[in-house]
Amino acid sequence: MPGDLPTIAQMECFIIYGRVGNFARAAREAHITQSAFSAQIKNLETALGITLIHRSKRGSQLTEEGKVFLARVTEWMDGLRKIVYDTRSVAESQPVELNVGILRSLGDIHMNRHIAHFRQTNPSLRFNVFDLPTYQIHQALTEGRLDVVSTYFVKESLPDREPANAYEVIHFCTDNLVYYAPLLLVGDFPLTRSQLLSRPLVLYPTSYFMNQIYQDYFAGTNREPMISARLSTPYAMIHYCQENGAGALLPERLLRTLGHHNGWHELQLPLKAEGYLIYRKNNPKLPLIRPYVEQVLASFAQKPGEPIV
Repeated sequence: MPGDLPTIAQMECFIIYGRVGNFARAAREAHITQSAFSAQIKNLETALGITLIHRSKRGSQLTEEGKVFLARVTEWMDGLRKIVYDTRSVAESQPVELNVGILRSLGDIHMNRHIAHFRQTNPSLRFNVFDLPTYQIHQALTEGRLDVVSTYFVKESLPDREPANAYEVIHFCTDNLVYYAPLLLVGDFPLTRSQLLSRPLVLYPTSYFMNQIYQDYFAGTNREPMISARLSTPYAMIHYCQENGAGALLPERLLRTLGHHNGWHELQLPLKAEGYLIYRKNNPKLPLIRPYVEQVLASFAQKPGEPIV
């Protein structure tokens, strides 16, 4: 009824709609049926006494009043989440979770040292680490399921319906990709692109953005790679190359971390991939995100053999 305060569920549903702009997709994201989602929005409009969303046979869109309310209620909800987060973090019995997304082709094994560091400085913190392809990172950021991500692909990872300046984007590494082929006789010289294309290559599934880096690298050669297999993780690629006469283009840093100091070869034309950390600027977990980001940056700035700060 008019005059009643809206519920948290109603406002959360409206914020989801404001982000995705579609009733069916918003209902899926809210994990309720479309009819139940529509009822939540209708009850919210009744409580406010205004129309927030204009509906027609051609679709739906926010009204001017809806746009104004969306901006204000989003800010209010962010403030409420921060209050809840701050309250929970005071109680030692309620561990705080940091949800970290790692681009699958970067490899999540590097997280081990960061987790060990934070267990010493903040024992109540729980890390949930997800290794994901780019399109899943994009979806998880859009739905607010990740607090901070590391990726090679900034534009493809950022949510579509939010301004880019809503997110902090920080460069943290430049990965040198090398040719890993422990069973092939390659020689000691850096490999040319033609030499790479004359050997069997292991690539990612066609939907992975990482393949775009490879395509750009081989552009202009007028030759297609000899694809031996398409595998979804760098770890699977490494194992495949150890069992078969094929090679893969992988980050040197990942190979060294896994202890594979041999079996890989430099490229005559260097292939680099820039790594970035992304997080939402108004995330209530910023007191945890910022130390995590600083520690990642410090770990890449350290000299070999130095302890992590």
